[in-house]
Amino acid sequence: MMEVIKGLVFVALGSVLGGMARFWLSGVVARRIGETFPWGTLTVNVSGAFAIGVFGALAATGHGVFATPGPWLFAVTGFLGCYTTVSSFALQTLALARDGESLRAISNVMFSLVFCLMAVALGFAATRVLA
Repeated sequence: MMEVIKGLVFVALGSVLGGMARFWLSGVVARRIGETFPWGTLTVNVSGAFAIGVFGALAATGHGVFATPGPWLFAVTGFLGCYTTVSSFALQTLALARDGESLRAISNVMFSLVFCLMAVALGFAATRVLA
């Protein structure tokens, strides 16, 4: 029972920080680039995909801090789970489509899919090379 409570604390702390980081970065990008396209959400999701690739590579070695439950729960389940945002991506894509911005909606789906997959692969590969 104590392990479950400890896990919940790790997830909760990571979630608080991840949500704050998403709010901040998405807002900075939106204010600097504009809000006609969801660049803020795309930036958050791509950077989060890169980070999860890094953490996944570190955990895959079976050594180090991310091969243990606490840091994984904090960083991946908590922080990145709250930092990255499929729900915002989906809502923004729907809003673009409903507003007649079909090309932007399709671009958001394609950019998100391609860039996030590339980012997770790059994060994983870079970490494997450097570690």
